[in-house]
Amino acid sequence: MKQLLVLIFTLFAAVNIQAASKYDNPDTLVVARDGTGEFRNIDDAIEVCRAFMEYHKVIFVKKGTYKEKLIIPQWLTNIEICGEDRDQTIITWDDHANINKMGTFRTYTLKIQGSRITLKNITIENNAARLGQAVALHTEGDMLTFLNCRFLGHQDTIYTGNARSRQYFKDCYIEGTTDFIFGPATAWFEHCDIFCKANSYITAASTPQDIPYGYVFNNCRITAAENVSKVYLGRPWRDYGYTLFMNCDLPRQIRPEGWHHWQKEREKTARYLEYNNRGEGANTSQRVGWSRQLTKKEAEKITLNEVFSVNDTWNPNK
Repeated sequence: MKQLLVLIFTLFAAVNIQAASKYDNPDTLVVARDGTGEFRNIDDAIEVCRAFMEYHKVIFVKKGTYKEKLIIPQWLTNIEICGEDRDQTIITWDDHANINKMGTFRTYTLKIQGSRITLKNITIENNAARLGQAVALHTEGDMLTFLNCRFLGHQDTIYTGNARSRQYFKDCYIEGTTDFIFGPATAWFEHCDIFCKANSYITAASTPQDIPYGYVFNNCRITAAENVSKVYLGRPWRDYGYTLFMNCDLPRQIRPEGWHHWQKEREKTARYLEYNNRGEGANTSQRVGWSRQLTKKEAEKITLNEVFSVNDTWNPNK
């Protein structure tokens, strides 16, 4: 009888282990709002992913609008969330800072705390009314990659948190009003469309003094709404903020002085740079005296390998 009970317990434990590990493999998880996938909500697919995965796990999200406030926690790694169609696969939420005094950093639609996370072909939107700061994407993890994504919002659309983290945005569309790309992280924007919806500031870097690079915009196109006439490339949210625009299209709406100090004393520490930009807004003859134009030799040294060598040799293109 005792042997029979042991056998039953062993079989029961084996079944439980098998059930618990159903998704512990590199297979793709499918999310569809219409019920044709394994999950109807993206959060449910994130929940079944194993902690600290060493393999690449894809969550494929079919076209649809997903009203979800999402967190990818710190213990999740190597996840790719891939939309079926960038413009028709939308994750949306509508919190803003003045709802119950929640403040800026609780307003996110998507917060990424895990590392080695990729988003591809998808829209992240904060659809709040223009009544306060409203973050669409909030990043804290390292080695984050965003490919052909849209980020929609007003003030504070993208928050790049965590000073020693790195983010790579390629072929993305980013829109907003005030300081809509802000934070302390190191981020490279390659061939992105940046759309200014109001007279205000594109960036608000808060790069720490000991971090050599903050925001690098390379081969990007800056555009503005028809009613917009006065846009600054950036202002330093904290001392030593770093922002570089190189090889970019700058429209006529860019202010002749280019940059704002936010607070007068930050003129002494702000690291604001430009190189080889084009368009009506690229004229540097009236730029503020505390910004700088790189030489060709200096610009050639600013590569992905160089900028992302803060922690190790991560290169998102390899």
